[in-house]
Amino acid sequence: MREMWNERYGTDAFIYGTKPNEFFKQQLDELQEGKIVLFGEGEGRNGVYAALKGWDVLALDWSEKAKEKALKFARQHNVLINYESGNYFDIQLEQGTFDAVGLIYIHQNEEERKLLHKKAIEALKPGGTIIFEAFEKEQFGKKSGGPQNLDVLYSLEEIVTDFQDLDFKVFAKEKLLLDEGNGHQGEAFVIRFAGSKL
Repeated sequence: MREMWNERYGTDAFIYGTKPNEFFKQQLDELQEGKIVLFGEGEGRNGVYAALKGWDVLALDWSEKAKEKALKFARQHNVLINYESGNYFDIQLEQGTFDAVGLIYIHQNEEERKLLHKKAIEALKPGGTIIFEAFEKEQFGKKSGGPQNLDVLYSLEEIVTDFQDLDFKVFAKEKLLLDEGNGHQGEAFVIRFAGSKL
């Protein structure tokens, strides 16, 4: 996993662009700034945006190359983000300390998905918000982005199950046109979710 992402991020180009994910931006703009943890943050586009908005950012990713690019990107924007590279299941997060969690295009098998979403919920303070966007199973076969493996594309039912204890604010399968670097381009099927911890 680490080697794959290091190879992907080991170029000067930003694979998924430098602008924040649109849904992440929309949802974050509605929240009061605080502490946020971003799983699978990659090259820093969402973390830098959050830092510019006044958030205290912790970014996590498998890839050391992604971390290098993200920290350089943050310096270019005169903001600081904390960034840890490694397996996020091994990185210890104090429970109940984050005001928001970002889960943007993280695709894993069923067991890892459940563990990750559980860890994300546990990291939230009461009233804290999860912002989630990922490819839905209908994305299979499309060239606009995402893994070509049905087992790691998501269904609405899986997200309902994983986040059933949260207060749902936004929850939808959407067909949209992605324009996020060269990595996400064209018509795509995604799931968007935002919900808060009770």
